Amino acid sequence: MELPQLPLQETLANFPPEWPEDPSPAIRAAIEKRGEKAVVIDDDPMGTQSVANVSLLTEWPVDAIAHELQNDHRGVFILTNSRSMPLGEAVDTVALAGRNLREAVEGTGENTIVISRIDSTLRGHYPDEVNALTEVFGRPAALQVIVPFFFQGGRYTIDDVHYLAEGDWLTPVGQTEFARDAAFGYSSSNVCEWVEEKTQGRIPAGQVATISLEDIRAGGPDRVAERLLEMRDVRVCFPNAASMRDIEVFTLGTMFAEEQGGQFFYRSSASFLQVRGGLESRPLLSSSDLAAEEGEGGLTVVGSHVNVSTNQVAHLLEQQDVVGIEVPVANLIDEPTKSDEIARVAERMNNGLRRGLDVVVFTSRESLLTLGGDASLLAGSRISSGLSDIIRLVETRPRYLVAKGGITSYDIATRSLGVKRAMCIGQILPGVPVWELGDSSRFPRLKYVAFPGNIGDPDWLSQVVAKLRGAPDLAFAQ
Repeated sequence: MELPQLPLQETLANFPPEWPEDPSPAIRAAIEKRGEKAVVIDDDPMGTQSVANVSLLTEWPVDAIAHELQNDHRGVFILTNSRSMPLGEAVDTVALAGRNLREAVEGTGENTIVISRIDSTLRGHYPDEVNALTEVFGRPAALQVIVPFFFQGGRYTIDDVHYLAEGDWLTPVGQTEFARDAAFGYSSSNVCEWVEEKTQGRIPAGQVATISLEDIRAGGPDRVAERLLEMRDVRVCFPNAASMRDIEVFTLGTMFAEEQGGQFFYRSSASFLQVRGGLESRPLLSSSDLAAEEGEGGLTVVGSHVNVSTNQVAHLLEQQDVVGIEVPVANLIDEPTKSDEIARVAERMNNGLRRGLDVVVFTSRESLLTLGGDASLLAGSRISSGLSDIIRLVETRPRYLVAKGGITSYDIATRSLGVKRAMCIGQILPGVPVWELGDSSRFPRLKYVAFPGNIGDPDWLSQVVAKLRGAPDLAFAQ
């Protein structure tokens, strides 16, 4: 049954008032007392959408994780890129990351809070990745706490339905293009029914509980803790949330419940993991923060083919001093044409960069919906691999590099630039993280924008490029 859209501002205005007390000081004090370090096992590179001054590992042997556990940064993101993989490979990869983390924790004695990241539009290998990690950490009976609310991206959970803000309207997420994803599609917007759908009935909707906005806003952290501790015959729990204060109240409630013996395993989008991990945030990065001391032209690479990205590419190509190079995806998928296409695009790209222009390499906009399942993932992998081969042929250091799309961002960073470690320094626009690449990469200290495919208005990609060019900053709600 199709659910109605809701008017965004009217819906948010009609809720009860938020909990009046700021839970943030109590959350920070509890984390400090426990000596916890946040470790996020991230299935694509976009979990840093709301945090700053955290490290990211694209290669994560035990000694590398142990080093991150013992440094002064509040958190570390272990990037598995498992959302780009077929199910079996994804589960094996995530389980290996979990085992390496477990060994590093045992070796260092550091206390950690482990969070598995979920896409805020509910895509990914659920429940299999969660099952693999709870098995690795010896917690198969822990209550799964899933938090897809993401403030910067306009993702809200209201009356047990997950919504995506599109302009002035809230659209049930099961009725958006993201629910039609060829590999991770679904039809349910109600989060309880979504779990039943994704688990193929192994966890029925009746074994999924929710924390209501009434519980959070009227009862506060104590009521949240009470509700969580009552969930003895429940396997999964979602909080409703319509603001960051709701997430902060819920977070403190989970910590109260933990102190009373509650056992939870968290899978969340960027907002909850920021709060629960005590991770730093900062105002949007300014043009001066992003100024490049070296490099010639700028480079943007777009592999994401969702409508949000398509509209942003079209807007960017209308700007001055932008050179667009379209890459037909069929030429990257088809082995006989792949090498010639890579050489053609690389030559044009390098010519533009040498002239100091802003070059945009983008795939043709065909959808992979008709392929479905693993075939879609395989085709997407071949396309991303081809883009990586093109960027590997860059002959001169760019002033900046923007990669649009999760798989694209990961593959360009690792395959083209040799990134093993990076630091997230903040966000250029809400929900759009910027990395500073590590010394072992091809271009040390390069500003690398990992731009999610499903975020932003039509002019956002143009704004990012303008900001990296040094244009004056525009005001955004923080």
